[in-house]
Amino acid sequence: MFEDLDPRPRRGEALTMIGREDLDAYSIEDLEERIQALDHEIQRTRAAIEAKKAKKSAADSLFSFRS
Repeated sequence: MFEDLDPRPRRGEALTMIGREDLDAYSIEDLEERIQALDHEIQRTRAAIEAKKAKKSAADSLFSFRS
């Protein structure tokens, strides 16, 4: 549960932090796991884009007033 006084994370802040993280401390196995996790997140993001495109397309066709 969020407390009212806790600052809310800004949109995209987690991605910014990932890009700034020092990778030197990671082993090869850790880096490979990281790549797999990032690939999964890319797939999840692409799926969200496709879902939004489908919703937009459905809304556009529903509210299209072509004669």
